[in-house]
Amino acid sequence: MRVSKADEIQALDLQRVGLLATGIEPERLYDDHAAGKRDDLPCVEACLNALREGETPVTWKLDRPDRDLSHLVNLVHDLTGPGVGLKVIAGQGANLDTTTPIGRMVFGIFAALAEFERERNVERTDSRLASARVRGAMVDGLSR
Repeated sequence: MRVSKADEIQALDLQRVGLLATGIEPERLYDDHAAGKRDDLPCVEACLNALREGETPVTWKLDRPDRDLSHLVNLVHDLTGPGVGLKVIAGQGANLDTTTPIGRMVFGIFAALAEFERERNVERTDSRLASARVRGAMVDGLSR
Protein backbone atom coordinates (compact mmCIF):
# COMPACT_ATOMS: atom_id res chain seq x y z
CA MET A 1 0.00 0.00 0.00
CA ARG A 2 1.22 3.49 -0.73
CA VAL A 3 -0.04 7.04 -0.58
CA SER A 4 1.99 10.02 -1.73
CA LYS A 5 1.48 12.14 1.38
CA ALA A 6 1.21 11.49 5.10
CA ASP A 7 -2.04 13.37 5.76
CA GLU A 8 -5.72 12.70 6.35
CA ILE A 9 -6.62 13.41 2.72
CA GLN A 10 -4.64 10.44 1.47
CA ALA A 11 -5.33 7.47 3.68
CA LEU A 12 -4.51 3.81 3.29
CA ASP A 13 -7.94 2.62 4.46
CA LEU A 14 -9.40 1.80 1.04
CA GLN A 15 -6.28 -0.10 0.00
CA ARG A 16 -6.13 -1.94 3.34
CA VAL A 17 -9.77 -3.06 3.14
CA GLY A 18 -9.36 -4.23 -0.46
CA LEU A 19 -6.21 -6.20 0.24
CA LEU A 20 -7.60 -7.79 3.40
CA ALA A 21 -10.69 -8.83 1.42
CA THR A 22 -8.44 -10.91 -0.86
CA GLY A 23 -7.39 -12.97 2.16
CA ILE A 24 -4.06 -11.32 2.90
CA GLU A 25 -3.18 -11.52 6.59
CA PRO A 26 -2.95 -8.08 8.29
CA GLU A 27 0.64 -8.68 9.38
CA ARG A 28 1.57 -9.25 5.70
CA LEU A 29 0.52 -5.73 4.66
CA TYR A 30 3.25 -3.17 3.93
CA ASP A 31 2.70 0.56 3.59
CA ASP A 32 4.54 3.75 2.65
CA HIS A 33 3.80 7.44 2.62
CA ALA A 34 6.07 8.43 -0.26
CA ALA A 35 5.98 9.67 -3.82
CA GLY A 36 5.66 6.78 -6.27
CA LYS A 37 8.40 8.08 -8.53
CA ARG A 38 10.99 7.10 -5.94
CA ASP A 39 12.86 3.92 -6.75
CA ASP A 40 13.60 3.02 -3.13
CA LEU A 41 10.21 2.51 -1.50
CA PRO A 42 10.80 0.76 1.84
CA CYS A 43 7.44 -1.04 1.78
CA VAL A 44 8.18 -2.59 -1.61
CA GLU A 45 11.60 -3.74 -0.43
CA ALA A 46 10.16 -5.14 2.82
CA CYS A 47 7.41 -6.99 0.94
CA LEU A 48 9.84 -8.48 -1.55
CA ASN A 49 12.23 -9.54 1.21
CA ALA A 50 9.37 -11.25 3.08
CA LEU A 51 8.16 -13.26 0.07
CA ARG A 52 8.27 -16.99 0.55
CA GLU A 53 8.61 -19.53 -2.23
CA GLY A 54 5.45 -19.75 -4.31
CA GLU A 55 3.98 -16.43 -3.09
CA THR A 56 2.92 -13.63 -5.40
CA PRO A 57 2.72 -10.05 -4.11
CA VAL A 58 -0.63 -8.29 -4.44
CA THR A 59 -1.12 -4.56 -4.89
CA TRP A 60 -4.23 -2.41 -4.72
CA LYS A 61 -3.56 -0.57 -8.01
CA LEU A 62 -0.88 -0.76 -10.65
CA ASP A 63 0.64 2.60 -9.69
CA ARG A 64 1.00 1.80 -5.96
CA PRO A 65 4.32 -0.14 -6.06
CA ASP A 66 5.88 2.34 -8.48
CA ARG A 67 4.67 4.95 -10.95
CA ASP A 68 7.78 4.98 -13.11
CA LEU A 69 7.48 2.54 -16.01
CA SER A 70 11.10 1.40 -15.98
CA HIS A 71 11.06 0.69 -12.23
CA LEU A 72 7.71 -1.09 -12.44
CA VAL A 73 8.82 -3.22 -15.38
CA ASN A 74 12.06 -4.09 -13.55
CA LEU A 75 10.09 -5.03 -10.44
CA VAL A 76 7.85 -7.40 -12.39
CA HIS A 77 10.86 -8.78 -14.28
CA ASP A 78 12.64 -9.46 -10.98
CA LEU A 79 9.57 -11.33 -9.75
CA THR A 80 9.27 -13.46 -12.88
CA GLY A 81 9.49 -17.16 -12.28
CA PRO A 82 7.24 -20.18 -12.32
CA GLY A 83 4.00 -18.99 -10.73
CA VAL A 84 5.58 -15.78 -9.45
CA GLY A 85 4.54 -12.32 -10.56
CA LEU A 86 2.38 -9.43 -9.43
CA LYS A 87 -1.38 -9.34 -8.92
CA VAL A 88 -3.42 -6.12 -9.10
CA ILE A 89 -6.91 -6.01 -7.58
CA ALA A 90 -8.35 -2.56 -8.44
CA GLY A 91 -8.14 0.33 -10.87
CA GLN A 92 -6.95 0.18 -14.46
CA GLY A 93 -5.11 -3.06 -13.91
CA ALA A 94 -7.81 -4.85 -11.92
CA ASN A 95 -7.43 -8.62 -12.02
CA LEU A 96 -4.04 -8.32 -13.67
CA ASP A 97 -1.89 -11.35 -12.93
CA THR A 98 1.61 -11.37 -14.40
CA THR A 99 2.03 -15.06 -13.67
CA THR A 100 0.22 -15.67 -16.97
CA PRO A 101 1.38 -14.76 -20.53
CA ILE A 102 -1.70 -12.62 -21.18
CA GLY A 103 -1.21 -10.95 -17.79
CA ARG A 104 2.37 -10.02 -18.68
CA MET A 105 1.22 -8.55 -22.00
CA VAL A 106 -1.57 -6.55 -20.38
CA PHE A 107 0.85 -5.44 -17.66
CA GLY A 108 3.06 -3.81 -20.29
CA ILE A 109 0.11 -1.86 -21.65
CA PHE A 110 -1.12 -0.75 -18.22
CA ALA A 111 2.38 0.13 -17.03
CA ALA A 112 2.73 2.47 -20.01
CA LEU A 113 -0.66 4.01 -19.18
CA ALA A 114 0.34 4.49 -15.54
CA GLU A 115 3.51 6.33 -16.57
CA PHE A 116 1.52 8.44 -19.04
CA GLU A 117 -0.90 9.42 -16.28
CA ARG A 118 1.98 10.34 -13.95
CA GLU A 119 3.48 12.55 -16.66
CA ARG A 120 0.09 14.21 -17.21
CA ASN A 121 -0.12 14.91 -13.47
CA VAL A 122 3.34 16.54 -13.57
CA GLU A 123 2.28 18.68 -16.56
CA ARG A 124 -0.93 19.75 -14.80
CA THR A 125 0.97 20.63 -11.64
CA ASP A 126 3.55 22.63 -13.60
CA SER A 127 0.73 24.46 -15.44
CA ARG A 128 -1.04 25.30 -12.16
CA LEU A 129 2.20 26.61 -10.66
CA ALA A 130 2.92 28.73 -13.74
CA SER A 131 -0.63 30.09 -13.67
CA ALA A 132 -0.30 30.94 -9.97
CA ARG A 133 2.97 32.78 -10.67
CA VAL A 134 1.29 34.79 -13.44
CA ARG A 135 -1.68 35.60 -11.20
CA GLY A 136 0.74 36.61 -8.45
CA ALA A 137 2.55 38.89 -10.86
CA MET A 138 -0.78 40.47 -11.86
CA VAL A 139 -1.70 41.02 -8.22
CA ASP A 140 1.69 42.61 -7.55
CA GLY A 141 1.29 44.72 -10.66
CA LEU A 142 4.62 43.47 -11.87
CA SER A 143 5.47 41.97 -15.20
CA ARG A 144 7.69 38.95 -14.66
